[in-house]
Amino acid sequence: MKISSLTQQLLEKNQELEQRVLERTAELSQVLEDLKQSQMQLVQSEKMSTLGHLIAGVAHEINNPITFIAGNLNHANIYIKDLIQHLKMYQTCYPNPDHSVLDHAESIDLEYLIEDLPKLISSMKLGTDRISNISTSLRTFSRSDIKVQVPFNIHEGLESTILILKHLLQATDHRPDIKVVKKYGQMPLVECYPGQLNQVFMNLINNAIDALNESSTTKSYQELLQHPNQIVISTYLVSNSRAVAISVKDNGTGMSEDTKKCAFDYLFTTKPVGKGTGLGLSISQKIIEDTHKGRLLCHSQLGEGSEFIIEIPICKEFGI
Repeated sequence: MKISSLTQQLLEKNQELEQRVLERTAELSQVLEDLKQSQMQLVQSEKMSTLGHLIAGVAHEINNPITFIAGNLNHANIYIKDLIQHLKMYQTCYPNPDHSVLDHAESIDLEYLIEDLPKLISSMKLGTDRISNISTSLRTFSRSDIKVQVPFNIHEGLESTILILKHLLQATDHRPDIKVVKKYGQMPLVECYPGQLNQVFMNLINNAIDALNESSTTKSYQELLQHPNQIVISTYLVSNSRAVAISVKDNGTGMSEDTKKCAFDYLFTTKPVGKGTGLGLSISQKIIEDTHKGRLLCHSQLGEGSEFIIEIPICKEFGI
């Protein structure tokens, strides 16, 4: 009887120790996972901070000379119009100029010059406006308010990201342009970390471009002209107007159920070696769900494309 009781006690003690080992192992595994995630976020935050300072510096250096050029072009345009008007008055008042004047007018093709010079100034003005818009977009994208959340215009963040990625959307030898369809709703300012949110926009739109590039390899150029690659970016209010949603949807090949389940896993990627780190979606999920107390959702089916939806509370006191 005593032996049986002792055996029972030993069994219970052994079970208790095994349970403690399992619990401790689970705790250590969680700590290890948390350390991995923290390390990943620290590395990425440092990279984004450095990139943000670099972009802001470049934007500043671009902005100064382009402002000077644009301002002078406005004056040059006025001066040229005045000179042309003055020249035409001379032509009216002195219809029979000296032969040397006529020869010089012919040699410089005066009539063409008078017609083309205002067009030249106009095209230069368009160029400076374009550079100025790029500079503004770079400054918007590089915002890195890391200490406090600030009110942010979601559409400005999306527009700056699209402009930065524009070169990836343009036609190549293998496919036509990727069309970006914008379906923006009425959106209030959202309290957030703009730099981090722009990083998420960059990841999602860049992933959509990669997915469309991959799906284009199985289609002819003519097929892609008839059924264009496109990314639809939508914004709207959700949760009784307490949160905003940003949807990034492509019409690529989509994902299988197995791939979709692993989409947000640390270091998981379907891209070739050297083209994907497996960090983009994992970091994006942390930024949206942990930092902004929102949600990052994925909807995808093979042959139907993929859609990623960001949901963020409008104010930090609201939860989703």
